[in-house]
Amino acid sequence: MEAHKQSQVKAEAGSRNPIVGALPFFFGLALSLAMGWWVFPDSLFSKEPQPINFSHKVHIENVGMECSSCHYFREDGSFNGFPTTQECAECHMEAMDWSKDEVAFVRDYVELDREVDWKVYQYQPDNVFFTHAAHSMDNCGMCHDITEAELCSYGGCHPNMAETDKAPPVKTNRITGYSKDTMKMWQCEKCHTLPEHYEMTGSAKGQACFSCHK
Repeated sequence: MEAHKQSQVKAEAGSRNPIVGALPFFFGLALSLAMGWWVFPDSLFSKEPQPINFSHKVHIENVGMECSSCHYFREDGSFNGFPTTQECAECHMEAMDWSKDEVAFVRDYVELDREVDWKVYQYQPDNVFFTHAAHSMDNCGMCHDITEAELCSYGGCHPNMAETDKAPPVKTNRITGYSKDTMKMWQCEKCHTLPEHYEMTGSAKGQACFSCHK
């Protein structure tokens, strides 16, 4: 009887302990934060693979190609985002190393004269004016001793594709329809607000929002 009373007193004391009572709250809070920080953001985006696996690393490091070999300005001033199958066939009319991916590309696209339905990693936001002409090696390369791959990747404009041996999936927001890699304003500010870029920061003073935004 006495032992039962003592255990009951201890149980009542434990129930009155604020720390013990708060444990479920803190556990739930930690679980919610983990879900909101890691699980939910990842599930918000769909993942779609490219039609074929393309290795930027092989073409840049092994072959010595530049970004502008495939992504360039046409004679009319428009920007060519993806090479045509005919352009790829200049080197890949037949498989060169007989890898599974290259054999599939030659068989399914070159021989059938089909265009590859490449998935776009970065769409230009609908509310932004942007031209690649002002962000090319002709401008940035005047002061910066960098390669085209470094300009695109390390400058924060594009994902670091130069070192990828496997094409990463395209992540698209299920709600907005935008790619996860679509440029954000803070990425533009990495260059456009630097004090040493006095020409860019100076020319931006006094300009209205619609100078860059629709």
